[in-house]
Amino acid sequence: MSRVIDKSNPLSLERKAEPPSDAATPAYQTYFEDEQKRVRLYLGDCLDVMGAAPEGCVDLIFADPPYFLSNDGITCYAGKMVSVNKGKWDRSKGFDQNFRFTTEWLAACQRVLKPNGTIWVSGTHHVIHLVGVAMQWLGYKILNDITWEKPNPPPNLSCRYFVHATETIIWAAKDRKSRHHFDYQLMKKLSGDRQMKSVWRIAPPNGFEKRYGKHPTQKPEALLDRIILASSRPGDLVLDPFCGSDATGVSAVRHGRKHIGIEMSKEWLDAARKRLLDELGKKQQMHVGDMDG
Repeated sequence: MSRVIDKSNPLSLERKAEPPSDAATPAYQTYFEDEQKRVRLYLGDCLDVMGAAPEGCVDLIFADPPYFLSNDGITCYAGKMVSVNKGKWDRSKGFDQNFRFTTEWLAACQRVLKPNGTIWVSGTHHVIHLVGVAMQWLGYKILNDITWEKPNPPPNLSCRYFVHATETIIWAAKDRKSRHHFDYQLMKKLSGDRQMKSVWRIAPPNGFEKRYGKHPTQKPEALLDRIILASSRPGDLVLDPFCGSDATGVSAVRHGRKHIGIEMSKEWLDAARKRLLDELGKKQQMHVGDMDG
């Protein structure tokens, strides 16, 4: 079953039956799984994977969806003028289709979240307002909007706008009945024994984090470390429906969480697998060292 939008009302979702697909051709496949089965990467569409998952099985979701930013514009990278285009997956298809897509994947995330689970969604103005409206329509409870401030952002080459130095990250609970987890004491400690503010100054990914490939929308591990530590517990299941090279998975492994990552590109899943194997190797070395000691 898939969802289609009523063009007379972009907020109205209806179910539409589709003809059965070839049973011999699965819509997705397991791309990588660690030996302890605490980490799994899927190759395929997140709607297919989440649609096959049990309801209420995920503790925390971090989602970095397409921003609909690839509009043939230009930006500055490493002192050079470059295209902003990321790929066909990042192109806007107009309001109706963009909103339909946003609402579909958010509804799928809401279904797989546990009653007290939460979701974090990052974006620029190209998509984040659609996300906020869709969340309210679906009945999520918005907890915070985080401003991620990037030090030393690239200059605005047109000199007709302010420099784009931030992204917004919305943190929301599954619904208004949710009793979400928040490690207040740890966040206060990390903030110099003061309540942590909703403006986070965190540098973009460094060269080491991009050693297996420079994903165009890669998020820094420090950002995911903070999100995962703030809103999940050891042993929780963390899902990323658009995982790319999977900074979410690296952080989840680092902090003792289970992880599922979903991605449509084999290239980026291969980079994710290598990063996860590195992090899993570090954890294994730590355990061996503990036993030896």
